[in-house]
Amino acid sequence: MRIGIYGGTFDPIHKGHLAAAKTVIEMLALDRLLLIPAAIPPHKALQEKSAATEHRLAMTRLGAESMMKKEVEVSDIEMRRSGPSYTVDTLRELKEEYPDAELWLLMGTDMIESFLRWREPAEILRLAGICAFGRSAEDTEKSLALHGEKLKALVPEARLKILTLPNLVEVSSTMVREGLAAGEAEEYLVPAVYGYILRHGLYDTAADLKKLDMETLRCIAMSYLKARRIPHVLGTEETAVHLAEKYGADETAARQAALLHDCTKRLSMEEQLELCRHYGIELDELEKDALKLLHAKTGAAIAADVFGMSEEVVSAIRWHTTGKADMTVLEKVIYLADFTEPNRDFPGVEELRKACERDLDEALQMGFEMTVEEMKEWGNPVHEKTLEALAYLKGQKI
Repeated sequence: MRIGIYGGTFDPIHKGHLAAAKTVIEMLALDRLLLIPAAIPPHKALQEKSAATEHRLAMTRLGAESMMKKEVEVSDIEMRRSGPSYTVDTLRELKEEYPDAELWLLMGTDMIESFLRWREPAEILRLAGICAFGRSAEDTEKSLALHGEKLKALVPEARLKILTLPNLVEVSSTMVREGLAAGEAEEYLVPAVYGYILRHGLYDTAADLKKLDMETLRCIAMSYLKARRIPHVLGTEETAVHLAEKYGADETAARQAALLHDCTKRLSMEEQLELCRHYGIELDELEKDALKLLHAKTGAAIAADVFGMSEEVVSAIRWHTTGKADMTVLEKVIYLADFTEPNRDFPGVEELRKACERDLDEALQMGFEMTVEEMKEWGNPVHEKTLEALAYLKGQKI
């Protein structure tokens, strides 16, 4: 196995980091690439307005997920270790964990120029190969090769690769931090990372989360999600707007509800229950044990508290999973948009999409019936609100 190790402060991780990572995976034929944020960088002090450790780790994870590459992982190995984040200590740990792996330490020009001043450089060269790459147009293979000669003199058997990476984004984290403080630099960040920064007010940003334009809300919504769920949420937004226009619901409210409907979906059961306690959310017996049901209620609470959404939007989020009797048009729109957005692929989805075009209530009843049938096939109980909603649509007594 060939493993690349790409460390840094990632304060924040930006498109330059991600472009370099993607290209090096291909050029080195890596089986795995570990992005490792440093807890305490030994060779340079963190800036006064740097993001806290947990934020840099979270942003790195969002950046890594955005690559949608199975080879990329984020390791908190240096953040779990006390003291300065010395590379030699990290490599020793990784060598113990992967004794048969071929390790490659990735670094840009700025790092290889100072490499001989690192702790135990000779030991680093014995533990891992060095892959140095140019990160700007001024970096050349010739200048990097000169540094490589010095390393070979230190450890003749050292494994060295000098790469010039094409099409790199010429940007530094310093430039991004300064740009963010001035209300710029969004273009150098993937949307989820940019949204995370705004959500937490990092780097002197000061977004009013209760007064967001739709583009900014979309980025912040992405920061709550795992990357593989983003297409679903954006697809739900697209479908919700279409249904809102067709059936007379408010388009802006439909977008807001769609973007936030899964904002707590990635949380664990413990985290969901903690939010329920925090917001005083009452749960029935089924909800206490069903993780899938909780995100609608906790998501609604976040939409109201953090983003100041209207009760119309909050209610649409609250009922998008179970439904309920006598739903509003917007509640129906979000329920069905979540069910039928373009990325959904299950038996009967095309029939349900056609029903959405004919009649909203016909589609809603079909959706509830499909849910009931699916739950029965799995041997799972059906939530009482879903049964009440189906009975209401059929004109039965609840």
